[in-house]
Amino acid sequence: MTRNESDFRIRPGKVRDRAQRAPQVRRPARGFLADVHRAIRRAGGDPNQLAGKRKASGRFNARGRGAKVAAALKGRNPWSRGLDGTRTRARRVTVKARIVKLNPQRGAARGRSFVSAKAVDAHLRYLERDGVTRDGEKGQVYSADADIADGRDFLDRGRDDRHQFRFIVSAEDAIDLSDLRQTTRDLMTQMEADLQTRLDWVAVDHYNTGHPHSHILVRGVTDDGKILNIAGDYIAHGVRERASGIVTLELGHQTDLEVTDQLRREVNAERFTRLDRMLMAEQRANNEFADLRPDKDMLETMKRNRALLIGRAQYLEKLGLAQQIDPGVWHLDDSAEPTLREMGKRDDITKSMYRALEANGIEAQRGAAQLTMHRDGLQQQIAGRVLAKELAADETGDWMQLVIDGTDGRVHQIELRADRCDDIGRGMIVSATPPPTEARVADSNILAATENDGTYRPSRHIEIAKEQGIVPDPDRCVAAHVRRLEALRRAGIVERHGEDHWSVPQDLPKRGLAHDRKRHGPGPRMEVLSPIGLDQQVTHDGATWLDRELVAQRRDSVRETGFGAEAGRAMDRRKRVLVARRDAVDLGEGRIRAPKDLIQRLEGREVDRVGRAMAADKGRNWKPVTSGSQFAGQLTGSTQLASGRFAMIDDGFGFSLVPWNKTLERRIGLQVSGVGMPGGGIDWTFGRQRGLGL
Repeated sequence: MTRNESDFRIRPGKVRDRAQRAPQVRRPARGFLADVHRAIRRAGGDPNQLAGKRKASGRFNARGRGAKVAAALKGRNPWSRGLDGTRTRARRVTVKARIVKLNPQRGAARGRSFVSAKAVDAHLRYLERDGVTRDGEKGQVYSADADIADGRDFLDRGRDDRHQFRFIVSAEDAIDLSDLRQTTRDLMTQMEADLQTRLDWVAVDHYNTGHPHSHILVRGVTDDGKILNIAGDYIAHGVRERASGIVTLELGHQTDLEVTDQLRREVNAERFTRLDRMLMAEQRANNEFADLRPDKDMLETMKRNRALLIGRAQYLEKLGLAQQIDPGVWHLDDSAEPTLREMGKRDDITKSMYRALEANGIEAQRGAAQLTMHRDGLQQQIAGRVLAKELAADETGDWMQLVIDGTDGRVHQIELRADRCDDIGRGMIVSATPPPTEARVADSNILAATENDGTYRPSRHIEIAKEQGIVPDPDRCVAAHVRRLEALRRAGIVERHGEDHWSVPQDLPKRGLAHDRKRHGPGPRMEVLSPIGLDQQVTHDGATWLDRELVAQRRDSVRETGFGAEAGRAMDRRKRVLVARRDAVDLGEGRIRAPKDLIQRLEGREVDRVGRAMAADKGRNWKPVTSGSQFAGQLTGSTQLASGRFAMIDDGFGFSLVPWNKTLERRIGLQVSGVGMPGGGIDWTFGRQRGLGL
């Protein structure tokens, strides 16, 4: 058998990369399939769209309106070339969207994912807040055919809707648009054509940031009253592409030079940018490395902006988010995108805090070192003046941001749900309390005075307190402990067998802490310390926050900087007013002696003055509630006075104001009764509403 020496068989082996590597990061070999994918991307294609590689859409995508339109718009190249060969780009528009669940479907349990009507109202209220227009005026709601629309009526029409759509549309060059309102209307008209239904919507334009933008609220129903489901791809891509087309039609395409100028400003930006997105896309295409060497083939856009991309990669290296492997070859850390996005959020918060300082004219007195952001949650109680209250984060959700000028000399930023700060307004003095982490001292005191068989007797507790001699007023102190037991009894933790007989569990502090944390809820709890400012408190005839701080002798907790210094000066002026009105005695050197019941006296004056006026307006007799007096009637609402929040009780003939309690929130309009307690407290009894019914 003869052998042909020219015959041979090729046995391809694995492609190996013999390039020099840095010891810190291993540069893996790129296989044949990766080269194919890279070539497809260079040609403007998407390797994920190959046969067998298409990702299935979710159920909501598949059945939502606008899916076919989104498929045609998704991935459309924004670049085009004119007759003269000049490359131009469509205008960039950012669209943020959120679907807010209002009501659960039949049979579904209402959970945290559903937004309350109170939170929905608060969202619209803060879209309409002051200072958002070009002239710094209040925001104006408009609709498809009305420049002045009724936002409340829009919300009332959608109370029974399953969900609501919220969009924020922000064109990069919105400042150059002749009429932002008309641009929004053009967009909504195009969306109606794409979704094949009339949309019930309202919008508010905001100019209070560097980029003018429109907030659009859309009801989740079609024109025939059915549930409106919009395809997820249309929400993610279709709305943006339609808005970009409308803005481009008015302002024209951007030239290559204009786009490059915009990208140049992103090289040293401490946020997630388009350059970062381009680097990450190149890294994915090159198997975990961004190859920016001049001799490497890449997309036309990458070639034109290679210098900017290298500058961005070098800046990311300074931030510790990228590493140069070879000359012109970079590796971006997996945490680069979340870290940059978090840096962008912090920068946005810092800007909003400086806007709040500027709006209050104190930007010169507060430095960057005094700014404190509680991004990981509030850890300790703070008190101070509210400088600003606005929607937090992307402004599509139901979280509010408060900027508080604290008595500790710092400026605090906290975020919480809108329904937890509905009564908070700018200029008020408030306190923010984090969820409790330790058991109450009162629970430990009760357990210490409890007998071995679990029996607690208030009379015995009073005797123990008198023997110890630590408490100046044992009767009043034990009465406060009994009120705590009443609250725990309603929660089923303790039992009352008589006025002087309680059954207390051995783990009372632990169970009491769990009860307090449940009532507190997640995030900080806000409390209005004073609805009026310091200047008004100085001369006010009722009990003020300054009075309570003076009586509690907490002057040491007030720093002599920032708002703490302002509060300290106001306290000194308040002392002089109290002495002039003979509510306190001047001891000299800035010291005064006030009676123990100073707060009750001042509070009683304001309640009597305001209560008489309100009773006269309602055509009722004024019935003040004192210690030991009983009252009963309908809880008609509440009013916020400088002395605190008070419930309004109307029995049909008389009118009373009594201290407010959190348990009354759900009982407005119902019949209540109670007895005035020593020290100003109320022992409440809740009954049924009057009227016909089973």
